[in-house]
Amino acid sequence: MDMTQAHLHAPLRGTLRLNEPMSAHVSWRAGGVAQRCYVPADLADLEQFLKTCDGAVYFVGLGSNLLVRDGGLRGTVILLHGALSQIKLTPQGLIYAEAGVSSPKLASFAARHDLEGAEFLSGIPGTVGGALAMNAGCYGKETWQCVRKVLTIDGRGTLRERSPEDYEIGYRHVTLHPSLFTLHPEEWFVAAWFSFTPGEGKAAKQKAKEWLAKRMATQPLTQPNAGSVFRNPPGDYAARLIEASGLKGLTIGGAQVSEKHANFIVNLGNASAADIENLIETVQEKVKETHGVELVREVRIIGDMND
Repeated sequence: MDMTQAHLHAPLRGTLRLNEPMSAHVSWRAGGVAQRCYVPADLADLEQFLKTCDGAVYFVGLGSNLLVRDGGLRGTVILLHGALSQIKLTPQGLIYAEAGVSSPKLASFAARHDLEGAEFLSGIPGTVGGALAMNAGCYGKETWQCVRKVLTIDGRGTLRERSPEDYEIGYRHVTLHPSLFTLHPEEWFVAAWFSFTPGEGKAAKQKAKEWLAKRMATQPLTQPNAGSVFRNPPGDYAARLIEASGLKGLTIGGAQVSEKHANFIVNLGNASAADIENLIETVQEKVKETHGVELVREVRIIGDMND
């Protein structure tokens, strides 16, 4: 479907796109179209847009843990990467980063300012917004261990500063406390203030380089994928369970359980979103049958089944 693009009238300064292929905005490179996409000019423009926006809203960064079904999305997708991209060092020594900043860029910025503790973020292939939303982590560290406070926005365009104490934070899981959720049921992260340890930037860069090399050696980064598909169950690893179930290399349509890392599903080149979702469900069913473990998805699946 052809994309129509129109610049919105003042006071909005962003760009509205109609019938936008979401395959261009998710790392699996598969899926349907969004009814509307909006790329805000900056945070102030996003505030204004949400005040005028009706219907369902979805926030997307790099789309590195997202699958949009082939039937597409009704409503509006807000594209943050390249839009909310401000990052700076505050007078208090914190790093302020907006939700569209990539996690590796945050790690590099910290190292350039002789701050240590952000190196693990170089191994997370997403944005700050996504890392906040799912408490992304690797190599034994998680995003919210470094968060001092966050900035959120609701469906009416209202900004709020919140502290970590406002959230229930767990493994790949972040939600507002129930009492706050009742008052403000729909909020999205648009920025955060991160606290890292003063140290040696050169050492931080070296550690990040070593972790990236490890990631390159163990993950199928040359093929479209969405990172780890499943959470690791308590005391075990999803990849081990999948491989032990004989599923490494299993293919449905154009989607395959990676032969390099069993907790990755790759697009061999022509996968539909349905291929990927069917493979995810097949893996879950087989691991449950073989090991009695219910694997929980890390990736989000949204949209309509039918195209």
